[in-house]
Amino acid sequence: MSGNTVFFIVLALVAGIMVPLQGAVNNKLAGALESPILASFISFVIGTLSLLVFVIVSGTGFSGLASAKNASAVAWTGGLLGAFFVTASVVSIPKLGVALTFSLIVASQMLVTIIIDHYGLLDVPVKEASLPRIAGVLLIIVGVVLIRRY
Repeated sequence: MSGNTVFFIVLALVAGIMVPLQGAVNNKLAGALESPILASFISFVIGTLSLLVFVIVSGTGFSGLASAKNASAVAWTGGLLGAFFVTASVVSIPKLGVALTFSLIVASQMLVTIIIDHYGLLDVPVKEASLPRIAGVLLIIVGVVLIRRY
């Protein structure tokens, strides 16, 4: 395994750690504001400002924004999907807890990733569904059931 691959594996693992942390932090903010919608809004404002700083500090610049007009309509839905995800997490955590909320999220993500990979949806490289991959998703679903039950 190349050093480049290891970097991206570690990056993905750290990103995975951030997801339930973000949900729990946003839930705390929702409690303080007494509004999951406002908490989600503030989360996106802070995220947007953070990305603005990163673009400026990294020297990425804004010249690439002109190419945005060439993106398909589907490509523009990412922010909407992210807003739904964050808000659904903030709303679900007080009712289900962090572990069950995110185990359900992971299980549903894995089901959809198998479908996206298998058919190459949204222009991703095709990676056909296989018995081991499906078994992995089933094991995750068993994990969800165990977390829910205990």
